[in-house]
Amino acid sequence: MKVIAINGSGRKDGNTAIMVRQVFAALERNGIETELIQLAGEPLMGCAACYACGTNKNGRCVYDKDIVNATFAKMREADGIILASPTYFADCTGQMKCFIDRVGCVARANGNVFKRKVGASVVSVRRAGAIHAFNTLNHFFTIGESIVVGSSYWNIGRGGKIGEVANDEEASKTMDDLGENMAWLLKKLNG
Repeated sequence: MKVIAINGSGRKDGNTAIMVRQVFAALERNGIETELIQLAGEPLMGCAACYACGTNKNGRCVYDKDIVNATFAKMREADGIILASPTYFADCTGQMKCFIDRVGCVARANGNVFKRKVGASVVSVRRAGAIHAFNTLNHFFTIGESIVVGSSYWNIGRGGKIGEVANDEEASKTMDDLGENMAWLLKKLNG
């Protein structure tokens, strides 16, 4: 079994990646393979609403000059998906929004390919707005008929400077519980 995470942070290996790696630690303890894809530094175009993905039905966005199609293919093969983003102006990052708009459109145009995959969202925040970002990411899963995994609290951690999120003890426990819950569900579904 494999879980892929997409980190929408503009900072590679920042607080959001730290939280994802905490989830990964629990998954790996349970024998589940993990892979982290970071969008930092990747130029991403937003969805042009051309609907060529619906006409072509080949599991690809017609725009092929960024990492969206390669990442979509990895998500399609994975058993579980984590979407992760810091909170920028009370929502996910613009890069993450571009990514989910395009991947979501391709997925729906090709028979809701994430249907019944296990999904989870992870959000880092300096101060406020995390719930809205969390909802944005979870809406990607619910419209795609994915199974959203919960934890012992909302999957949110606080920290401004890189590394500060590691001081949020409740977030660390939440990430560990999320990984354990995700592993349990994946084993039930694939057992």
